[in-house]
Amino acid sequence: MPIREITTKPYLDQKTGTAGLRKKVAVFQQPHYLENFLQAIFDCVPELKGQLLVIGGDGRYHNRDAIRTAISLAAANGVARVVVGQGGILSTPAASHLIRVRKASGGFLFTASHNPAGPDGDFGVKFNIAGGGQASEALTTRIYEQTKIIGRYYVLDGTEVNLDRCGEQQLGNTVVEVLDSVDDYAQLMQQLFDFDRIRDWLKRGHSLRFDAMHAVTGPYAQRIFVDLLGAPPGSVSNAVPLQDFGGGHPDPNLIYAKHLADLAYSSESPDLIAASDGDGDRNMILGRGLFISPGDSLAMLAANLALLPGYRQGLSGIARSMPTCRAADQVAAALKVPLHETPTGWKFFCNLLDAGQATICGEESFGTSSVHTREKDGLWAVLAWANVLAATGLSVQELAQQHWARYGRHYFARHDYEELDTALAENLMRQAASLLPTLAAQSFASWTVTQADEFSYHDPIDGSVAAAQGHRIICGEDARVVLRLSGTGTKGATLRVYLERYVREAGALNWATGDAVAPLAAAIDKLARISELSGRRTPDVVT
Repeated sequence: MPIREITTKPYLDQKTGTAGLRKKVAVFQQPHYLENFLQAIFDCVPELKGQLLVIGGDGRYHNRDAIRTAISLAAANGVARVVVGQGGILSTPAASHLIRVRKASGGFLFTASHNPAGPDGDFGVKFNIAGGGQASEALTTRIYEQTKIIGRYYVLDGTEVNLDRCGEQQLGNTVVEVLDSVDDYAQLMQQLFDFDRIRDWLKRGHSLRFDAMHAVTGPYAQRIFVDLLGAPPGSVSNAVPLQDFGGGHPDPNLIYAKHLADLAYSSESPDLIAASDGDGDRNMILGRGLFISPGDSLAMLAANLALLPGYRQGLSGIARSMPTCRAADQVAAALKVPLHETPTGWKFFCNLLDAGQATICGEESFGTSSVHTREKDGLWAVLAWANVLAATGLSVQELAQQHWARYGRHYFARHDYEELDTALAENLMRQAASLLPTLAAQSFASWTVTQADEFSYHDPIDGSVAAAQGHRIICGEDARVVLRLSGTGTKGATLRVYLERYVREAGALNWATGDAVAPLAAAIDKLARISELSGRRTPDVVT
């Protein structure tokens, strides 16, 4: 099996976003496109040579071809051992765990997360470093610079790998191990949660519904909820991963999983309703008659985490991304543990987790996880909720009401303006930034601005600085608005507007979220001229 050097030319659009490189499938199918990007990683991470590399994906269209390409390049670049999920399937949190438990030097994850799939859909790849976390901004910058000058890549000929048969295969000097995608992850979950208690909760007549959205978590949910916990087979829906996710949009929120919200507010509602996304790192939680926002989910799990077997030692700290509502801040203060506010992007949590400064982390984009891995973890969040309900004997509704009565309620909504012209979106942000210095002590809706700035993060562990992470308009504890451009889309620019309102009065704890934040939405639209400049009278997506 000879190693060949292939001459290539750079593509100049391989700058990664929040979590990897995401483009349309057709872009990745261009000659040398994926190979260039992967070779740039091998060039910038020479410690992969002679070591173990984890490879997997979310099963979307082009996944198998991309994995075979990656294995060919890995073998040609001297990787000693490749571990790949059976069928090319490996959820993002499971891949992170495998990197950690196998002491791998890194991993390639082929996913575009919650983005649609199929021949006309999206594809993506990201590199996770040793330890299981996402590559740092410094490393992704080096990789991007290398993609702009790359002139060759290396492949090993004859790399016909059977991705469906578990076991070892020899490719030149590289061993490729295909393993059951679920085993290691399921074992980890049994160490963290009280499966006996959850099983008993289900036997006593409680019910759950988990929608895998024809994405990567189907096999994981089937094994854990049905085979190990004894839930009826119908408890897991859309469990077979499909290359186009069944034609759906695998983003678990009130827009793309509206059928679950409808179920929650129906007479047939199970006790716990949940979903995960394309690559298994996001989650949506609902109970009978109630949707739990991601910020509330983080806060409520943090407040009850010590009830669960894997966390009885208590919390070392809580971390949330800056746009995420500040509900977790109230819990951190009550528990007397640090609250860390980071930029958007799970990689910013990893230093805190590695240093023992945080136990649980969360983002407003439906991501929650803990120190057990270095990625957000959708199934972990669902299991945590099931275990908390089983341990407390409360319903989702009862737990939420008790939490709000104690800590107050943070009403939160995100308004997305998608596929804007990039230059227009950047101009809108620049104009908003120019107003920030003038806002302190000014009236904003019904409140007074106490702080207006552009968020920057100084990492307390390694001292690195992440600047330009979003515009904030803060009105003390009472209200807050954040503006930022998203880094997860594949076309144009997405403007995200985050609206947050905090109330403590008993009579204000059960308002409709849209009504609660409407004054903030009107105020920021007028101030930043969003409708005027974008031409959109309403957001494209509200979550």
